[in-house]
Amino acid sequence: MAEIEIKVENLEFKRILGEADDRSNAIVSINAGAGGTEAQDWAEILLRMYLRYAERSGFKSEIVEYQEGDEAGLKSTTFLVEGDYAFGYLKAESGVHRLVRISPFDSNKRRHTSFASVFVSPQIDDSIEVDIDEKDLRIDTYRASGAGGQHVNKTDSAIRITHAPSGVVVSCQNERSQRQNKETAMKILRARLYELEREKQREKLDELNSTKKEIGWGSQIRSYVLHPYRMIKDHRTDFETGNVDPVLDGDLTEFIKSYLLYSSDQKTS
Repeated sequence: MAEIEIKVENLEFKRILGEADDRSNAIVSINAGAGGTEAQDWAEILLRMYLRYAERSGFKSEIVEYQEGDEAGLKSTTFLVEGDYAFGYLKAESGVHRLVRISPFDSNKRRHTSFASVFVSPQIDDSIEVDIDEKDLRIDTYRASGAGGQHVNKTDSAIRITHAPSGVVVSCQNERSQRQNKETAMKILRARLYELEREKQREKLDELNSTKKEIGWGSQIRSYVLHPYRMIKDHRTDFETGNVDPVLDGDLTEFIKSYLLYSSDQKTS
């Protein structure tokens, strides 16, 4: 009976994940909010959570950009998640994520609140046209600051591309040559611009802006409270759990499913 229920549930979610890009690979970017080392450590925790989720889900993941934090953690990172419906599931994670805990970096053991933003876009193939004017691009080279083999290659050929009209900034540093890094960065830029335009065409600017707000109070989609109590709550769906450790270890299934059901209900209501 349980096996039948699981099959029915999987069919239901395949029905929900019916948009054109849902079966695509996902490009995920994480940026630490204000708060220095504490926020940068939180961004690193989120990266580990998503890499563990990808592993649990049978997806393949590859980090293409990683900017180390000043003392710990990371300032920003971008990674690719490859697998059937990777974008369809991970699009639930776009937004600001809030952490409340006793800071391991505070000698007085005070409680801190930290923020990090997550933005997810589908990897698009070359057949999809995205109009990018070369005059709108600023291309910079820099030395990669990743933690060696743990994350990405340390080379002098890392590329950062800024698209002036949209303000989108993308980077790549995991390839061996500057040309390869530029090609990968341009693919990421095309995917980001495509996702922005797709949201506009679907008249969901308000929803998109909610994921691009200032990374701070009042804009979070999910809170992870580790002190004075332990609970993770999604503010869009009100789904919550007190069993926080498995979630931080990548067990995001229930949060993602609750969001997809909520999103489906919103569309049909």
